[in-house]
Amino acid sequence: MSFHDNTNPVTVSFNAEEIRRENIHEVLRHVERALKERGYNPINQLSGYLISNDPAYISSHNNARSIIQSVERHEIIEELVRFYLEEKK
Repeated sequence: MSFHDNTNPVTVSFNAEEIRRENIHEVLRHVERALKERGYNPINQLSGYLISNDPAYISSHNNARSIIQSVERHEIIEELVRFYLEEKK
């Protein structure tokens, strides 16, 4: 994607993988906040959802249930594993 002004052309590059990963992070942060606001333990609730694929583990508060279902479970799990392993380096 290129944008031009009158003096210098500017090229903006997007990395689809980085955008996908950041989206997953934003989804998890949103769901965490919603669960905390409702008094739930986000780690327990998210773990239950990821293990069982039962959306009832995620509150519908602030549309959290719909938002987490917008991302494939396996992508969330992959990102969590990647994040954990990269943190351990």
